[in-house]
Amino acid sequence: MSFISDIRHEIQSIKDRDPAATSILQILTYSGLHAVAAYRVAHWFYLRDMKFVARLISQTARMFTGIEIHPGAKIGKGLLIDHGSGVVIGETAEIGDYCLLYQGCTLGGTGKDQGKRHPTLGNNVMVGCGAKVLGPFKVVDNAKIAANAVVLEPVPANSTAVGVPARIVRQNGKRPQDLDQVHIPDPVAQELCKDRLEIERLKNRIAELEKRLENQSNN
Repeated sequence: MSFISDIRHEIQSIKDRDPAATSILQILTYSGLHAVAAYRVAHWFYLRDMKFVARLISQTARMFTGIEIHPGAKIGKGLLIDHGSGVVIGETAEIGDYCLLYQGCTLGGTGKDQGKRHPTLGNNVMVGCGAKVLGPFKVVDNAKIAANAVVLEPVPANSTAVGVPARIVRQNGKRPQDLDQVHIPDPVAQELCKDRLEIERLKNRIAELEKRLENQSNN
């Protein structure tokens, strides 16, 4: 009964939020709904340590829908995956109730974490198309991730994150006081500056050692 109840929540979520969904029959053709339904079956097997069966179901669903949801992920009710192609949800990802994911978004890891490697989304979180949320941190309730953003740090509740790397541009309907739309730090430029300083330090050190060797040879 839990599976049937979950699917009903998914169908109702699509009906309430997708203006293109004009009938239940049309909703039943949605690839996002198919992917979530397959996940719920795969997750049931995953929790009972039948991981091969779980992965077989999830990979078969990926072939048909273009959406990859690891059976170990934890997903609340009412998830809407709109269009869906290219969506990836990692093994330790957690998704709250009534979240909205658009095509091409990723809830992934960075490759440097062990155990909990993927993000946790609160309730009513929206992740825009092409966005990447990478790492074991939280995106709190009612947050919005803009299209193509790369989120590497926690996102507070009722806020909007945009850019690469993502930064908070709005929270509780207001812009943060310290937001500077012009003088935003460029992480690549910062790293290049540090590299230049290190190269300069090493050049000076080499010149100093060469001078010492020259003085020793003259003596």
